[in-house]
Amino acid sequence: MPQKPKTHNDFLAALSADKRSALQNLREQIKAAAPQTQECMSYGISGFRLNGKLLVSYGAAAKHCAFYPSSIVREFKNELRDYDTSGTGTIRFSAEEPLPAALARKIVKARIAIAGDRLRPRQRRRR
Repeated sequence: MPQKPKTHNDFLAALSADKRSALQNLREQIKAAAPQTQECMSYGISGFRLNGKLLVSYGAAAKHCAFYPSSIVREFKNELRDYDTSGTGTIRFSAEEPLPAALARKIVKARIAIAGDRLRPRQRRRR
């Protein structure tokens, strides 16, 4: 059984060159849209956390790459009509036709805006 990658670079290094390139580009767009996030590994795939909570993830399968921005996918159904999506938060795309950079950044920013309170750090209650 292969080991789960421990870092983003380990994760990307295990992919084919075309998938690695597409997902590295997506990684850079996520960082540009949300510089306050921290990179993490979650369930064996690369992700980004905001205030300790998972914001978005990305991964690859045998025949596609995927971006997991949560159910916000529904908000972008018109812009994502050329991609295979699920209402539960998955956008599938080929390495040859990656998600456009501007759209990826727009989705990340919308995810931050909609997640709002759930992604803010918890305030300690005073007694």
